[in-house]
Order: sequence, then C-alpha cells, then structure tokens
Amino acid sequence: MLFHSSIRKELARSFGATFVVLVTVVMTMTLTRTLGEASRGVFNPADVMLIMAYTVLSDMPSILSMSLFIAIISVLTRMFRDSEMVIWFCAGRGLTSLIHPLFRFAWPILLVNAALAFLILPWAFSRIEDMRDRYDKRGDIARIQPGQFQESANGERVFFIEKDSSGAQVGLNVFIATHEQDKETVTSARSGRIETIGPDRYLVLENGQRLEKAANQPELTLSMFTSYGAIIHADDQSARSFVPTHAKSTLELLATPTPANLAELSWRIGLAMAAVNFVLIGLAAAGVNPRIGRTTNIAFAFLAFIVYFNFLVLGKSWIESTQVRFDVFLLALHGGALTLALLWLAKRHNHWKFSSLRLHPSPDSEQKVVH
Repeated sequence: MLFHSSIRKELARSFGATFVVLVTVVMTMTLTRTLGEASRGVFNPADVMLIMAYTVLSDMPSILSMSLFIAIISVLTRMFRDSEMVIWFCAGRGLTSLIHPLFRFAWPILLVNAALAFLILPWAFSRIEDMRDRYDKRGDIARIQPGQFQESANGERVFFIEKDSSGAQVGLNVFIATHEQDKETVTSARSGRIETIGPDRYLVLENGQRLEKAANQPELTLSMFTSYGAIIHADDQSARSFVPTHAKSTLELLATPTPANLAELSWRIGLAMAAVNFVLIGLAAAGVNPRIGRTTNIAFAFLAFIVYFNFLVLGKSWIESTQVRFDVFLLALHGGALTLALLWLAKRHNHWKFSSLRLHPSPDSEQKVVH
C-alpha cells in the first residue's frame, strides 16, 4: 500500500538521523570517560579506541530503542500537524491500523536489538574485562613510565625513573621503594638498565645507595654500591579468575539462576521487551496540540525512555537483593507497560472520553420533587 510505504520511508529517514546523532553523543561521552579511566591506570592508553568501540557496542540496544521511539513519535506527530492523518481517518482507518506498518518497519530493528542484548552485549563486556585484567597483570617493566611513580604487579614495589633512553632499556635517576614482610628498603641510583640472566630479568642499578629498615626497629642500614641487581616480575599470563555477571553469556545465566544472574538476565530481557513496548507507546502518544510547542512530544519521548530504563535498573537491583521475584518484576513492568499502551491506544482509536464514563442520574431521581 502506497500510504504504508511512504510511512516506512519517512520512518527510515528519521530513524537514521536520530541514530547518527545519538551514536555521536554516546561516543563523545564514552571517549571522555574512557580517557579518564586510562589516565588513572584502569586501561592501557593504547586501547582507548578499542575500549570505546566495545562500550558503544554494549550501549547499542538502548540507542536503537531510543532512536526507534523518537522516530515513530516525530513522524506521526508531523503527519498529525500536516493533516495527513485526517485523510487517513476519513478513509475509515484508525490508529490501530498503523500497528501493522510500524511493526513491519521495526521488526528488523527489534531483531537486531534482541541479538545485541542476548549475544553481543555479554561478548563486548567480556572483551573489556579481558583487556582490563591483562593490563592489570602487566609486568613491572611495562608499568614503568618516565616521570611517574608506578606500583609493581604484586604491590610490593614502587618505581620511579626520571627519564629513559635507548628504547626504554636504560633509565636515569632510578628510585625503588620496597615493602617485603618485615622490612622496608629504599634504593636510588644514578642509572639503571635491564638485563636478562637465565630465565629471569633484572634491573641492574649503578652508582647508588640502599637504605634498609627492619620492622619494629629504629636502626637504619645504609649501604653504597656501584652495581646492584633487582629481579623484576614478568607479565602474568594466567586467565581471568573472576567473571562478572554482565560478562557472562545468556546460557550461563540460565544455567545458574542465582539472584545476581537473574538480575542481569532481567536487564537483557528488558532491553528487548522495552523496544517492543516503545513502538506501541509511540503510536499512542503521537499527536499535535496547537496550544503547546512542537517539541513537547520529543520531550515526552525522552522522559518516558528515562523512566522506563530507570525502572529496569531498579528492578535489576531489586532482583539481585531478592526484594522482588524475577518473573513478577518482568510481568509487572513490561506487562504493565504493554497494557497501559494498549489502553491508551484503544482510548484514542475509539475516541473515549472520561466524561462518558460517569454515571448518569436515573430518571426516577430526576422526577423527585423537594417539598
């Protein structure tokens, strides 16, 4: 049908424009946050762009849902404003007849949204956790940055090198503070270099001094040296020992239905079901009122999206703390939103008025005469 085809084309244009804008905003915010985390040593600065890509990919279900919601409201509102819906209504069709073309346009987006929520989202979070864990387990040499105090992998040493040269194999003005069991040492040297002796790697210091203090003893031991070797730890190649719930696959969550896993599962199911409800809510909310501005419906879309997703976050917390059951929350939130959307749509389709629902007085009561 020509009318349905024109609606889908306009929805595609509006959805594409909204999607590009939202992705740009999310990428900018994610880049700023990721750069801050990289500066604090959470991520490898070289992996900033990769971390940002995985983070935006994990946010894609929310972006798709919001883009679809805004596109439906904006397109249908424009049709009301330009009196195109009047022609549609005069042809004997109502709002409910738009459900078919809307879902015919939206079903690929809903399918991709569900695939992202159940498959891609945990994979993206798993990759982020792998890079975070690998950077946290890097060796002592990889941690050393000229002009910065850096802690070793086991937390027992603090390194400082004023500047390096020769491909980071030689450093000047080296400082090492060590805390081991019952003693503390502070070692400083004019220069240091990395040497491999057998299977181990050493930081060989030259022309320096070593200050040692035993625990619970006031005496200090000072020694001078021309050459001193300190073993350095290599990269930890062990696998990640802890897997957070958001990095687990959907099958793993289903296989182990703990409160934390059910809470994460409710979030993923909510991402898929919310997109479906937003199609009906957008159809029911679309309209125009000459007394208010044109941006009112867009403001409503943002508000409804924020409220809905805040309930998803709250529900995830409630399920994890066993304050509410998993199935009860899904039925209450998504079933309730679906019911309200259908009632709202039925009211507008049938032109129900709240005044028509009032109880009218009976004829006998009207005939009563007050004496």
